[in-house]
Amino acid sequence: MPEIDFSKIDWFTVGLIALAAVAIIFMFRSSRRRRQQEQDMRSQIQPGAEVMTQGGFYGTLISIDPEKNEAIIETTPGTRLRVHSQIIARVVEPQEPVAEEETPAEAEGPQVIPPLDEDPKYGERTTKPRTPRKKSGE
Repeated sequence: MPEIDFSKIDWFTVGLIALAAVAIIFMFRSSRRRRQQEQDMRSQIQPGAEVMTQGGFYGTLISIDPEKNEAIIETTPGTRLRVHSQIIARVVEPQEPVAEEETPAEAEGPQVIPPLDEDPKYGERTTKPRTPRKKSGE
C-alpha cells in the first residue's frame, strides 16, 4: 500500500472541492423540498378553493382543465378570469378573525399631555406647533 505524503497536498484545492460538494448537496436538497411543496400545493387546488395568482389576484377557483392547462378564477361575483394553471401561486388558507383586545393604554383612558413650561427634552412629544425654519439668504 503506497504512503501518502501530506506535505505535498494542496489543501486550498481540497477545501474548494469540499466546499463545492457541500453546495451541490444543499442545492439538491433545496430543489427536492421545493418540488415537494409544489406537489402539495397542486394537490390542494380543487374547484372551490380560495387561490392567489402570481399577479396578486385573489379569487375562488371555479374549474381547472389539466389538458389545456387552463383555470377559471372568479375574483368578484360575475367576474371570471381564464388563466394558465401555472399562474396560481398558492392556495389561501382561511384566517380566523382576531379578537381585538384592549391595550393597557386604552383601558386607562385617554392620556393627557401636560402643558409645557420649558423646551421639550430630546425625544419628548409636544403639542406646541413647530416654527418653520428660515431659508438661507433671508
